[in-house]
Amino acid sequence: MEDLLTSQLAERLGPAAVFPGDAGYDARRQVWNALIDRFPAAIVIARDPDDVRRTVTAAADCGLNVCIKGGGHNIAGSAVADGALMIDMSDLKHIEIDADHRLARVGGGATWADLDAAAQPFGLAAPGGVVSSTGVAGLTLGGGFGWLARLHGLAVDNLLSAEIVLADGTVAVCSQSEHADLFWAIRGGSGNFGVVTEFTFRLHPVGPQVLFGPAFFALEDARNVLSAYAAQAPSLPRKACVWANLMTAPPVPVLPESVHGTKVLTLMQFHAGPAEEAQADLQCLYAGVEPLGSAFAARPFTEAQSFLDGAYDFGARNYWRAHNHHALTPELIDLLVDLAPGMPSTESELLICLLGGAVADVGEGATAFPHRQVPFMTTPGARWRDESDDADMIGWLKHVSEKIAAHAAPGSYVNFITEADGKAPNAYRGNLGRLTAVKQTYDPANLFRFNQNIAPETDSAGQRAPLSR
Repeated sequence: MEDLLTSQLAERLGPAAVFPGDAGYDARRQVWNALIDRFPAAIVIARDPDDVRRTVTAAADCGLNVCIKGGGHNIAGSAVADGALMIDMSDLKHIEIDADHRLARVGGGATWADLDAAAQPFGLAAPGGVVSSTGVAGLTLGGGFGWLARLHGLAVDNLLSAEIVLADGTVAVCSQSEHADLFWAIRGGSGNFGVVTEFTFRLHPVGPQVLFGPAFFALEDARNVLSAYAAQAPSLPRKACVWANLMTAPPVPVLPESVHGTKVLTLMQFHAGPAEEAQADLQCLYAGVEPLGSAFAARPFTEAQSFLDGAYDFGARNYWRAHNHHALTPELIDLLVDLAPGMPSTESELLICLLGGAVADVGEGATAFPHRQVPFMTTPGARWRDESDDADMIGWLKHVSEKIAAHAAPGSYVNFITEADGKAPNAYRGNLGRLTAVKQTYDPANLFRFNQNIAPETDSAGQRAPLSR
């Protein structure tokens, strides 16, 4: 039976298909999170939308589900699934910049590094994430926030249209004026509705120079600095964005060697204004404490966007959780600082992301991304290299997450959920009902289910629509 399926797929998909045992199969099935080790039935290397269309049609006809790999950065490893037909989009990464109209047309396999490199010669950028090797598609479809979010909104807030291959093999363009229900749903509904082959984004003047870099503080000063951060960060000018992280001090030149390998608090600072404004705006976060060292400086925007790439490189094992917070309370700050010494590896962290600003200007129902009124998000993360440490690392993270959850508001960011099943209500909140209806319209058999899945509506017997198998 397996040989028959392979021959059917090979006949229909031709040389674009890679099968188990073929050269390149193992390399292409790997994703950013090394904790994920799955084996698709075949991998199709898509080089144009027609390759995607043919693959989706073949999957439906052969009773296979589909998974889609863009940048492969999703923490849950949704890009790859056992027994599925995997579409590798990494060759479909064309980018066209219309500088006069401040628009970018971006292939579904492009990374943010690709887009930044194309847009920055014109002094333009689209709001993306904080690691440049992340795929444009995955980050955008989940909402997408990073250093520019407070100034220009989420990635989905700057998405103007998308070309998408649907479950029935047709190609649609969705926007505010075409397939508006689908356009609403893909802006935060993850990969539930089809395969996006091209995005059109609004661009903004940014760079080519920005102020960016970390300031490091001793763990003994972390409570004071985090208290100032909790009080002052939400009211920073929108051109400023600062994330806080309890972590292990890296061996960088700005820190004394005696600090290397110790637990510290880091404020990762971004500012799109002049240096004198940045210093004045950000000093309030320091609580009068002198940093152990600082690398905050003027840099090219592309350098700021890729600054953390090494800290989040491919090949490590990762397990995260994400929690929303309406405030960083003294009790939560005490908890985080108390947990920091117990971080089980030098790459593990207790990260605090700052939102607000332009993110909160948009209504919770305007796009599928619902977490608009959340100024802070904590994302505790375990990161390690040795498979034998899996149980200890995951156990620590779950324990820490349970403690943090006691201080959290409802909801979780879809792109930061490690487990791939059962988390949709928490991710989509009050938008889940509307998303379910759109899913029923465009993917009633749930062909695209390897994500934080939105199951189709119940049928008249009260049962979910059957999965395509």
